Amino acid sequence: MDFQAVMQALGQGGPVSLLVALLLLAMSVASWIVMGWKVWLLRGTSHSIARASAAFWQSPTWPDARNSLQTFDSGRWLLPLLNATLALPQPGSLAHAAHSANPAAQCTSRLRDALQGVLQRLQFGQVLLATVGSTAPFVGLLGTVWGIYHALLDLGRAGAPGAAQSLTLGQVSGPVGEALIMTAAGLAVAIPAVLAYNIFGRRIAAIESQLEGFAFDLRESLASLNFRESPSDQASAPMAPAQTSPALP
Repeated sequence: MDFQAVMQALGQGGPVSLLVALLLLAMSVASWIVMGWKVWLLRGTSHSIARASAAFWQSPTWPDARNSLQTFDSGRWLLPLLNATLALPQPGSLAHAAHSANPAAQCTSRLRDALQGVLQRLQFGQVLLATVGSTAPFVGLLGTVWGIYHALLDLGRAGAPGAAQSLTLGQVSGPVGEALIMTAAGLAVAIPAVLAYNIFGRRIAAIESQLEGFAFDLRESLASLNFRESPSDQASAPMAPAQTSPALP
């Protein structure tokens, strides 16, 4: 089926078929843009986090550890977690009073908020891929049903008594086959989105596990300082060993 036949089928379906085709095109473009961006975002992220985490825990002091993250954490995945622990509330504020009363809980809360912010970067676009993968086949099916409806109306008028020409098999199969292309288009949009969603989901889950492990180890190390002071204020304070410290590649 050539391009001219496709445009003819869209014209027979009216504005609804054209709207469905444009919607499928927009969904396809959006999903491919998101897929390309996420490939760039997740490329080497797991290795980068492992390398930055190893450099962090091998540092002798907290200032050195921060410098190591600034050097190795190119994607800024771990640095926000450390910054959240270093950011002490302003004296005289309610946050400072809460920190003084229960520093462990406040540190945990800041770490959790920072971790959620990092995870939102990782999860960005997943909802769109899931939405495209689940709805594109039905959008295509809508276009097919509408196209077949209009094709049958035209065929009915062509085969009515007194019509100028008799109804042939080619007149029946042609418009119906052209309408079915909408279903194929919906599947062509949905399948890559579903595959990308599953592949990215597995990689994001692995990276999320790395980030949660680093946050847990960081909190346990801060427990040795009793959460009372910022590690940056203790330039000579040694780093507490992590629970699971990977070797630097």
